[in-house]
Amino acid sequence: MRLSFDQGRVIGSLIEKQLTTPQQCPLTLNSLVLACNQTSNRDPVVSYEEGSVQRALASLKEAGVVRFVYPSSGRSATRYRHVIGEALSLGERSLALLAVLLLRGPQTVGELRARTERMTTFDDLGAVGAELEHLAGRV
Repeated sequence: MRLSFDQGRVIGSLIEKQLTTPQQCPLTLNSLVLACNQTSNRDPVVSYEEGSVQRALASLKEAGVVRFVYPSSGRSATRYRHVIGEALSLGERSLALLAVLLLRGPQTVGELRARTERMTTFDDLGAVGAELEHLAGRV
């Protein structure tokens, strides 16, 4: 699956927030824009407007990796969640690595282990490498 930079930032942000703050998910458009434009744990830092994020969401929905959660009892805004784990049969470790790679670009195995600590745990660098190999075969 090929993603544009904008699509990668959006899906990476959705994955990260689902793994680090699941109680806030699914995200509203405003929350997702803030997540995409976050200045920590992002490289490069971007400044998206709602329209850019909405276009990326629409194309990701069409690709079958994002779902829209329409308002129901007590909620007033459409919310968004990723289903890329289901679509590509990815576990939590693979999702954490994918999010960090999409949000920060190329990194060493050691950097990936450190930067995924808030989302999942790896026993050692070998476990990160093995998960990367598994991920490379799935995406």
